[in-house]
Amino acid sequence: MALVPYEEGPGWGSRRLHSPSATFTFASRTVSLRQDWRRLGVAAVVWDAAVVLCAYLETGGIDLQDRSVIELGAGTGLLGIVATLLGKSFLVCLFKAVYNCSARVTITDRAAALEFLESNVQANLPAELRPRAVVKELTWGKDLANFPPGSFDIILGADIVYLEETFAELLQTLEHLCSEKTVILLSCRIRYERDQRFLKMLRGLFSVYEVHYDSSKDIHIYKAQRGGHKTDF
Repeated sequence: MALVPYEEGPGWGSRRLHSPSATFTFASRTVSLRQDWRRLGVAAVVWDAAVVLCAYLETGGIDLQDRSVIELGAGTGLLGIVATLLGKSFLVCLFKAVYNCSARVTITDRAAALEFLESNVQANLPAELRPRAVVKELTWGKDLANFPPGSFDIILGADIVYLEETFAELLQTLEHLCSEKTVILLSCRIRYERDQRFLKMLRGLFSVYEVHYDSSKDIHIYKAQRGGHKTDF
């Protein structure tokens, strides 16, 4: 799941995480998400890394239209929902908007989070875009046979670098999902030395560079691609 270390304490931050809902505005739409700290813990609250990556996508940092997109460790689903909304394009025919060439977004997490994740996705996408977003189980390193190798243009992850014992499985998953042209965007706060170790491991397999830093939230966004290949979407 999209888990990160968290020390519970008093103040606004704690109250925000324990709130039963969180509301944002992206892609000219209000996205209202259920949160469920008591039942699913940190996998079911919205973290800053997801918000910052959504904002980066909204500025046109990468073109999502007509792309095959997958989110890893989706948690509440905010990032996958926003990717679906931003990935739409449309043709105007006889004064009627017809959606065409929209992004195809696969939103993944482990089995325990899927029902909760699906409810958020369905509640926040207009009916015409719901077929473009699929919620699917993915435990890193274990469910890869259910995903054709190299079949995604864009891989998204927000605050998924957290447990060192999962690093090898996460890297295996990224390698499996990537083609030579796939772009990986990872949004995270560098909290511990182990986070730097993950970046070093990632650089051993991909070309990695930082494309954005939000100083107000201390969130970095890294872009990774195979070898020296560079694709500008």
